Amino acid sequence: MLKILITKEKVEDFIKKLQEQFEVYGPVSRGGMHSFEKVTLANKPDLSYFNSRLSPKGLFLSQSERMFEYTLKAGAEDRGILHETAKDLKQRVLFGIRPCDVHALKLVARNFITSEFKDPWWVQRRDETTLIGLGCNEPGNTCFCTSVGGGPFDEKGLDVLLYDLEDSYLAKALTEKGERVLEMAPGSPPDDAAFSRVEQLKADSESQFRTHLSIENLKGRDLVDLFNDPLWEDVEFACINCGTCTFLCPTCWCFDIQDEVYKDHGDRIRNWDSCMFPLFTLHGSGHNPRAQKVQRVRQRFMHKLKYYVDKYDDGVACVGCGRCIQFCPVNIDIRHVIELMSDTSCARKE
Repeated sequence: MLKILITKEKVEDFIKKLQEQFEVYGPVSRGGMHSFEKVTLANKPDLSYFNSRLSPKGLFLSQSERMFEYTLKAGAEDRGILHETAKDLKQRVLFGIRPCDVHALKLVARNFITSEFKDPWWVQRRDETTLIGLGCNEPGNTCFCTSVGGGPFDEKGLDVLLYDLEDSYLAKALTEKGERVLEMAPGSPPDDAAFSRVEQLKADSESQFRTHLSIENLKGRDLVDLFNDPLWEDVEFACINCGTCTFLCPTCWCFDIQDEVYKDHGDRIRNWDSCMFPLFTLHGSGHNPRAQKVQRVRQRFMHKLKYYVDKYDDGVACVGCGRCIQFCPVNIDIRHVIELMSDTSCARKE
């Protein structure tokens, strides 16, 4: 596969070349945080970023999206009939996405692409997107991707991976799609010194991880015993059910569908939702199977760290990005919850 050394002065030229054929999105600094936005003259990507506040999952599953429209106008032939809202599904490049967020897209795909159903908009957005990843030279102190099947330079799911060599980037194509975009890059073939620097970067980055979790025991825990374990009372004590963790999490995919009507026009809209909210499981009858906070907190962690594990036997539904740890207002740490759930000593009994 193609490998090119691109000086940092030439990155802007590379992006301009990409913009001739694609919409380009990258990490843009705004209001003290980074988010993935369309790159323009006013919105230039900042590749020195640590991580975006919200993951790029919103580019595949919008926070709020109009799905269908309908009219209620009296006498209209199509009165009450749903019409799909036109979608702007152009070819695009995500420039500088972190490997953990790409890992998350793989996990989320299991919800939107099944053996029976496919979400057509999610599938098309994913198919039309080329992912140019940026490896992590300096992982944060809340990062633990190496404990959950990822890594700071993990290549899985990417089309191109960039290694930051201070004065330049070594770009490595990983797919045919990646080769096509990398052919547009202004650069030169890397020399042996560049490859040596890449290997040193990998070693230095992985040595910086402070957290080393073992998730193997989660598969072996008895589901009912874990469900009834009194550890949940400790975990939920501080939680305020704000939903910050679920909205920041790149692997949370829950949504709600609502109809909004104004005069004789109606829209069917899909919105992000959260299992942390009491309304999430409220039945039309008024019954709520998860009316208590402890039930909702348990559901969040059991889904990611036990139900998903048991169903797919492919690791946990967490990529170790650390966002929920960073921004939880009451300092709930998923790493600590993993340790509690992985405890097979059965010592935590009432």
